[in-house]
Amino acid sequence: MLTFIGQAIRNFHHVGSVWPSSPWLAKALVRPLGSSPGPHRILEVGAGTGAVTRSILGVMDATDTLDIVEINPVFCESLERLAEARRREIPGATIRVHACPIEEAPLEGPYDFVICGLPFNNFPPSLMRSIFRRMLSLLAENGTLTYFEYAGVRIMRSGVTGTETRRRLRRISAVGKLLRRRLSGRRQLILGNFPPAMAIRLKRNGTLPRKFIDRDSISIETMPAETPGRTADSLVSSGS
Repeated sequence: MLTFIGQAIRNFHHVGSVWPSSPWLAKALVRPLGSSPGPHRILEVGAGTGAVTRSILGVMDATDTLDIVEINPVFCESLERLAEARRREIPGATIRVHACPIEEAPLEGPYDFVICGLPFNNFPPSLMRSIFRRMLSLLAENGTLTYFEYAGVRIMRSGVTGTETRRRLRRISAVGKLLRRRLSGRRQLILGNFPPAMAIRLKRNGTLPRKFIDRDSISIETMPAETPGRTADSLVSSGS
């Protein structure tokens, strides 16, 4: 807890909160994994000190693989301790910690589940698109991606920030809405979190966002994921 708060004070842009995710939010993000028969390949992005990681590890068995990506080296030390403890409990499981941005992580998909804890409201829309492009490129056919955002934060911040910040928050909101529309998105309000959060679930279902256009109105084109000669990376491209 103290490690999380200390890093949040030092680097709020990347941490995004002064309080780690609650067990209730973690449970909502991991629920699709717990209800699915294995073996599973799992990717966690932006794990922090492991609030959600603990829930993932709790439902893993010896046939599962977990890759954890976290940019903060201090957090990675905590995550490696969690991973090592679980490796001793289930020796057959593969658990790896990658101390780098998701865009640079040496990963090979597909993953059945991608679970993301990054603070997208703090990021430029172009970075949000880049991160989703990478995560979706690693997501398996019929795979599930879960992430969260704090409830009402964009509305509250838009009233006390400048024009450029309000414009950036509108773009981020537009990207999220279009992803939910294209990828069978579902939302669940988690009041037992500080602050309250919205857990969001996306289901690939054979289509991928192809193009983000970084303007006030953002459009996403889709095409079948199995189209011959096209990789998932090529299906999501920036028009800016």
